[in-house]
Amino acid sequence: MWPWAHAALGYLAYTLYLRGRFSERPVGLPVVALGFGTQLPDLIDKTLAWYVGVLPYGRSLAHSLLTGTVIMLAVVAALRLRGAETSGTALAIGYASHFFGDAFGSLVSLSFGDLVFLAWPLAPSPSTETVGILTHLRDIEGSPLFLFGLGLTVVGLGLWYRHGLPGLRELVGLLTSEGRSPESDVE
Repeated sequence: MWPWAHAALGYLAYTLYLRGRFSERPVGLPVVALGFGTQLPDLIDKTLAWYVGVLPYGRSLAHSLLTGTVIMLAVVAALRLRGAETSGTALAIGYASHFFGDAFGSLVSLSFGDLVFLAWPLAPSPSTETVGILTHLRDIEGSPLFLFGLGLTVVGLGLWYRHGLPGLRELVGLLTSEGRSPESDVE
């Protein structure tokens, strides 16, 4: 799944969580944390596999349910200590949605052998993969999975827009060194 589709899937999952549990909409810094969480497994694994060469595959360490759970729990605990529990929950939902996004195509096609990345390092990584974001961008095809991700992105962007673009102001503030304190976790 492409980064924009991961972000959309995470936003939809977080929105459903908030609506179901609190009858609320996503707001502020938790949406920034959510977005970061949706990308974190790829930021870790693809960097360490493709560019640094210390991981065997672009879906290994941070894509493993074992190590991913440890990473999520550690980040959630750290954010809780900083008074940003809501952002920690959002990040964990984004991270967990990444697992589902990467597994979706294999689940739909019943290719369960392609899900071994979820059990890394207990299960071996594939021996080959396409390396580098530019190569992946060059090889984009109109496959049903790609088109599904594109549709998911359109729906996610539409919902985010309807909610008033939560997190955008906070993200711009963080990127321009006008960040907000953890206490602004909720609005």
